[in-house]
Amino acid sequence: MQYSQGSFGRVFTLRLEDDERIPDCIEQFAAEHDIKSALCTMIGGVDRGNVVAGPRDGESPVIDPILCPVEDPHEVVALGTLFPDESGAPTLHMHAALGRDGRTRTGCIRPGLDVWLVGEVIIAEITGTDMLRKKEAKSGLALLCKG
Repeated sequence: MQYSQGSFGRVFTLRLEDDERIPDCIEQFAAEHDIKSALCTMIGGVDRGNVVAGPRDGESPVIDPILCPVEDPHEVVALGTLFPDESGAPTLHMHAALGRDGRTRTGCIRPGLDVWLVGEVIIAEITGTDMLRKKEAKSGLALLCKG
């Protein structure tokens, strides 16, 4: 286990609008407001894009993600963390549950989704931590680690 202690700093409330792309618009907002690390929540609607719903083979040394297309408006509730990558750019890792017509799809929003109508986001800044996302050779993923 790796850990770092921090404190909550500023809190931002965002109203994302129709067709804005997540995670892009959240990462851009963080960069513009010098938010290095944060806890992020979202509720609202999404449409068009993809979520990652696991690796095709959990035993494979190379991760081949299962991309699930989202083609219609869905309700969404999401939780994520924002930490800098190795270059210092804020990078959001957010998982979401999407619902439509009694069915639920859950996955990582990293490939990107468009907001449908509205997305309400709370960004709670974390200060004093030195965690970052660093690419791991074994998995090829940028994983959270102590800086």
